[in-house]
Amino acid sequence: MDSPWSWVFLGVIVAAIIALLVWSFISNKKRRKNIEETINAIKPGNKVKTVGGIIGEVVEVNEEEGTFVMRTGDSMGNCSYMKFDKQAIYQTDAKPEPAPAAEKTASTEVTKSTAEEKPAAEPFEAEAAEAPAEKEEAEEKEEKAEKPAAPKKKSK
Repeated sequence: MDSPWSWVFLGVIVAAIIALLVWSFISNKKRRKNIEETINAIKPGNKVKTVGGIIGEVVEVNEEEGTFVMRTGDSMGNCSYMKFDKQAIYQTDAKPEPAPAAEKTASTEVTKSTAEEKPAAEPFEAEAAEAPAEKEEAEEKEEKAEKPAAPKKKSK
C-alpha cells in the first residue's frame, strides 16, 4: 500500500459499501412502512391469508390489542372463528388509503372535476373513441404497407 492509487481504490470500495448499506436501510424502511400501512388498513370483510396458511375473512378488528378475528371454513356453513395477531398476516386484499396531498394545484383540481363528470372509458372503448382523422391516417399507413413497391426503372 505504498502507492497513492491503492488508497484511492480503498476509498472507493469503502464508499461503495457505505452507499449500499444506506440504500438497503432506506428500502427496508419503505417496505416496513408499506407493510404496516396495509396491516392497519385491515377491516371487517377483507380476505386474509396468515403466515400459517389459513385463509379466511376478517370479522372483527381490535386495534387496542392489535388482533383480528377471522372466519374460515367452507361454503356449506361449516365455519370457525379464530383470533390472530395482526402481525400474522401474510397476504390481504386490503389496500391502504392514499395519503392526502398537502398542496393541490389548480390544474389537478380541474382535471379531477372533468374526470368526475365523464366516466372512465374501458380499455377497449378507448380504441373506438379515437378521432376519425386518426383512424383514416392509420388505414392509409396500413394500405401503403400492404402495397408492393413499384419497380424502379433503370436509366442508361
